Amino acid sequence: MVECRHMLTAKKKAKVIKDSARHDTDTGSPDVQVAVLTERIEELTKHLKKNRKDFHSQRGLLQMVADRRSHLRYLEAHDKRRYNAVVKKLGLKK
Repeated sequence: MVECRHMLTAKKKAKVIKDSARHDTDTGSPDVQVAVLTERIEELTKHLKKNRKDFHSQRGLLQMVADRRSHLRYLEAHDKRRYNAVVKKLGLKK
């Protein structure tokens, strides 16, 4: 099976989830989802710097950014402390 270089591998994704999970079986909290989306956005950004005319991937990137923004808005509205921790940990601008 050929692995695409700009995809988030299962090993990388598991590490990201482990680093941002709130408990052992946490895979769906906003904290984890934002961390995974951030990693995918970074990977796709690298790909798009090399492949400027890949408009399908560019559209996917915009959708991921919007999805991450939605999760961050939810987190900010419901738990400001966790929101600040996630933004600081991932190096996202406010």
